[in-house]
Amino acid sequence: MLHLPAQITLSEARQVRDTLLSQIHAETGAELVLDASALTQVDSATLAVLLACRRQAPARRWVIQGAPAQLSDLARLYGVDSLLGLQARAAQSSGV
Repeated sequence: MLHLPAQITLSEARQVRDTLLSQIHAETGAELVLDASALTQVDSATLAVLLACRRQAPARRWVIQGAPAQLSDLARLYGVDSLLGLQARAAQSSGV
């Protein structure tokens, strides 16, 4: 499982993307699970980072667990929520 940082905004985007890409390439298996429970500050750069990473692993199933409402809402607005495999924080609390 990969862990997203507390903040992914324009100022952190490049560094977070590069870190995630190296972690993604090191992960094996058909599914990539990203833990977004620490994520508290997001903007459109967050989606850009996640989509850039998603493009590097097109054959793998993506699941982003513990996504904050702000990220889910933004992804839904842009129409990429299903592509990113977002699961809201509330949905995770009942299953874990």
